[in-house]
Order: sequence, then C-alpha cells, then structure tokens
Amino acid sequence: MAVDLRQLRQFVTIAELGSYRRAAEALHIAQPALSVSIQKLEHSVGVLLLERGAKGVSLTPAGQALMADAQRALFHADQARQSARRVALGELGRLRLGFVGSATYMLLPRCLPEFRRRYPDVALELREDSTKRLAEMLRANEIDAGLVRGPLAEDASLSTWVVERDSLILALPAMHPLAHDGPVTLQALRAEPFVMYAPDKVPGLHGVAQALCHKAGFSPLISQEAIQVQTLVSLVASGLGVALVPGVTRAYSTPHVKFVDLLDADAHDALALSLVAHRDTSCAPVLRLRDSMLSAQ
Repeated sequence: MAVDLRQLRQFVTIAELGSYRRAAEALHIAQPALSVSIQKLEHSVGVLLLERGAKGVSLTPAGQALMADAQRALFHADQARQSARRVALGELGRLRLGFVGSATYMLLPRCLPEFRRRYPDVALELREDSTKRLAEMLRANEIDAGLVRGPLAEDASLSTWVVERDSLILALPAMHPLAHDGPVTLQALRAEPFVMYAPDKVPGLHGVAQALCHKAGFSPLISQEAIQVQTLVSLVASGLGVALVPGVTRAYSTPHVKFVDLLDADAHDALALSLVAHRDTSCAPVLRLRDSMLSAQ
C-alpha cells in the first residue's frame, strides 16, 4: 500500500503536537478517523511509528527516521503546488518578448521596471527585430509576444492590444531650411528626397508614411530605405534625405537632426505600438505584461 501526502501530514502533525486529539482538531478530522489513517500508514511502512504514553504521543526510533523525510516531502510538495499556482497566475516562469527598436525609447523604459518589480520571478528574454520578422517568430512559437508597429495582416489566431499611440513627425538634417521654423505641412517637403522604411521588412510603417504623403498630394522621392528607425535618423543625419518617424524618436537625440511636428491632421495619432500574442496563449506572463502596459497608458 502506497504512502500518500495526507498520511504524512497527519503523522507530522501528531508528532509535532504530541497528541492525537490536538492533531485531529488542527487537521479538522475526527480523532477515530485519524487513528485509523495512522494505523494504515504504519501498516504500509511495516513498523510502529508512534507510541501513546502517559505524557502524550512520542515517536519510535522508526518514527524519528521517517519524520525528517516526511517533513522534506511535505515541504517540496508545498513548493511544487505554489510553483504551479504562480506559473498559472503569471508570477513565475519565462517570457520571450520580441520588440521593434522604437519600443526602447519610451514604452519599455516606462513599463518594464514596474513589471519586473511586481513579477521578479518571471525571466525575461528580449529580442529586437522588425515587425514582419516578429510576426513570423510569433507564429513559429519562437517568442511568446511581440511589440510591433503598424497593423498586422488579419490573423484570427492572434490577439492585439494597443499599448502606445504616437504621431508621425519629421526628421530633418540640422541645417535644413525648415529645421527651425516650427511645425510644417508635409506638402512643403514634396520636392525633398525621403529616407523610407523598406516595404518588405517594415510594411506597416511604410504604408502609413506613404499614405500620409499621398494625402498631402505627392508620392515621396525615395533616396534610401532602412528597417530600423534609428537607421533612418542616422541616414538623415548623413544628409541623405528627410524622414517620417514616430514622435518618440525625439529621445534619439543628435545634434545633426532636428525633429519637427507636422501640421497635417492625419499625422496625429497615426501610429500604434501594439502587443501581439496568440489568442489562446498559455503563457500567463504575457497577460500580466499586457495588464501592466495597459494600466500604464
């Protein structure tokens, strides 16, 4: 007959309290039922474990040998239950999070410290890549969630939560004539060469930027293409053109580039940074991160 954790807990409680009566009260069980359970335990082990005496219940030598192992078994069982519960609640485990580079400007510095404070036992594995590549990694289960720019292709298997909204602004070389004139219309840049997002790598941002130019009445003259926002800003600093970038890019300060607001109404709140994950995700830390980011808006 196998020994179960319930019997070990009863045995340890009797030994610690020195009384069947007090143990029965502590365990909320009838004393006769407790006695029967301990008899079954002793039958399973094959030796007497507890002795009743004038001063109460005491351990036999065999009981003393079992006591330490029983306490360890109960401790590890409790630890296993707590760990399973914390994993289910998203308080313990691993979170593989992908992100686009611009998420490091404002969103991650604003949200990750609080998330790590609240869930210190969740191991974060961070990977930076483009929106398109992050979507591919998510579908291949290489990451648990991604922070992406722009809309993803419709996919019923994915859930998306907007965690940050932003406007498009202009990045101009510092010596550009419009760099110090304050907000401008995009139409004023129609003759300028543009550094643009690569459409095959960053389709969301590329589409939004192109649509904004078309709304202003022109198709941008593209001089260079890039994937990361930081790269676009570096190319602007090198004098290769102007660029439309997220407003949070102002955090990427450089004396060679000026960031200028646009008067075009469609530029305001034109961008969304979204957390995307599998609709039926079993990674509870994803939901805890979602709640943390939404509450920080």
